[in-house]
Amino acid sequence: MSSALWGRAFQPAQPSSDEQPSQSTPTPTGRVVVALSGGVDSAVACALLVEQGYEVIGLMMRLWAESAVDRSPLNRCCSLEAVDDARAVCRHLGIPFYVLNYEMPFVQRVVEPFVVDYSRGLTPNPCLACNRHLKFGVLLERALALDARYLATGHYARVACTDGRCELRRSRDRDKDQTYALYMLGPRELRHVLFPVGELRKGQVRQAAHDLSLPVAGKPESQEICFIPDDDYRRFLQSRIPEAFRPGPIVDRAGHVLGQHQGLPCYTIGQRKGLGIAAAEALYVLEIDAARNTLVVGPERELGRQALVAEEVNWVAGAPPPGPVAATVKIRLHGRETPATVTPLAEGRAHVALAQPQRDVTPGQAAVFYQGDLVLGGGIIAR
Repeated sequence: MSSALWGRAFQPAQPSSDEQPSQSTPTPTGRVVVALSGGVDSAVACALLVEQGYEVIGLMMRLWAESAVDRSPLNRCCSLEAVDDARAVCRHLGIPFYVLNYEMPFVQRVVEPFVVDYSRGLTPNPCLACNRHLKFGVLLERALALDARYLATGHYARVACTDGRCELRRSRDRDKDQTYALYMLGPRELRHVLFPVGELRKGQVRQAAHDLSLPVAGKPESQEICFIPDDDYRRFLQSRIPEAFRPGPIVDRAGHVLGQHQGLPCYTIGQRKGLGIAAAEALYVLEIDAARNTLVVGPERELGRQALVAEEVNWVAGAPPPGPVAATVKIRLHGRETPATVTPLAEGRAHVALAQPQRDVTPGQAAVFYQGDLVLGGGIIAR
């Protein structure tokens, strides 16, 4: 990769009037472990760090995946193809590459909680648990044990450090920004992570991959649940928690029985299709009541929620603010933000008062708090 290309790739976009300048690239000395996925983003991150002069090691996590005669036995994130692609990238760049077996931690910290949450009527996001416990948990610890200064990934995000204080900020490419899935990072993690593509647009990353002749330059992205090869999470859950698929009543807010559901894991908040109810107006899932094995439905006007409580809240700064803070809140990865007041509560919780009702407030998903480009923190929606 030419220095000129590096310069173009990392030429910071001009900050807007409400945006602070981002951190300059750290001085390129020492060892960096790059978490490779076999995809283009982590490959370009790896190449940029090599160009900067770091001593780079490529690592890939082998994670558990469901296996069956008619399905691939490997996790999509570390399939044989993905491993071969990551190895080819490292060979192309002239750096070492290793695969680490983290199947059991993945089962214990990601897959089993995923199943348990669905049995409780929640709609979990397994990528959040994987980032918390695997990528920025055991893998970061392994990187530090290898005397690396940093763990780098292909996430679209930025870290800004000043006088020893580090902040998590959104990527330059708002359409690709992945900070929603990184809200669990804290001061210790941010001091030891790099996001080399965070200053780039997706088009720049693709172009850099082609200019570098990286083997994965044209590889498409995958966004399904990585450990379920056929993407049928309902089938996956039914094989593990059949008791959660007991039929039960579908009721309206007044308690009138309108029909029968086929098992609560088949539904999510805001769902309209597949209810099997004939009604004068379209009905949507409003609540999933696992305690009573009941699905509550109603018209679209009843979907809005103007407040929520989040649990397991992480404040990126390392401690909660002393009182309520004005913020914008995102309740889905691809959802729109809405202005809100976030009030820290005891026991790692927070109350979020939304300025406008949001129709898809879903227990089990994350609520992430922002001030401009700054990520304040986030937690799991409890109710």
